[in-house]
Amino acid sequence: MPLPKLNPAQIQRVIQRVADYIERQRQTYRPIAVALDPNKLAAMRPFFPASTLETARLAVLGGNRVANPPFYGELVRMGFEAGSLPNFALMAAITFVDTVVSHEPFTDSVLFHELVHVVQYQKLGLIEFAAKYVRGFLDGGSCVIPLEMNAYELEARFAAGPANSFLVADEVQKWIDAGKF
Repeated sequence: MPLPKLNPAQIQRVIQRVADYIERQRQTYRPIAVALDPNKLAAMRPFFPASTLETARLAVLGGNRVANPPFYGELVRMGFEAGSLPNFALMAAITFVDTVVSHEPFTDSVLFHELVHVVQYQKLGLIEFAAKYVRGFLDGGSCVIPLEMNAYELEARFAAGPANSFLVADEVQKWIDAGKF
């Protein structure tokens, strides 16, 4: 089923709700999150700026799940099918600016993907990240959000092995410069 068409005021309201949710979740999980351990730092160091690795924090939820945003009911009333909205409880991990929350122990692959989002937040800022995420979702649903496509593409390159090292910040900037987000 196609997603409903929202007017510009509705889109702006959704973007603001998403940004507010992200910031509230960051504030909730940041106090229990920890720095990357030495093994994770070593695995990520060739790809990420030191500043990203120093500021990122990780929280693994033992048995708990991140709740879906409280504004989902409003989206359903706007015409969205509940099943078309991202289900946070089913995600392996979620990044809230510089705080990554996982429902399971971090693998290097999941951590890499989420750190790409940290870099995206650093380069775009919270409001612009939220705007690009919402607009990407509205343009094609969860499967074709450009921010996610970027993270999955870079994650695949990371999985190809250390001989293929690259700088994530440079790759994200290339997408920004090319208007791909």
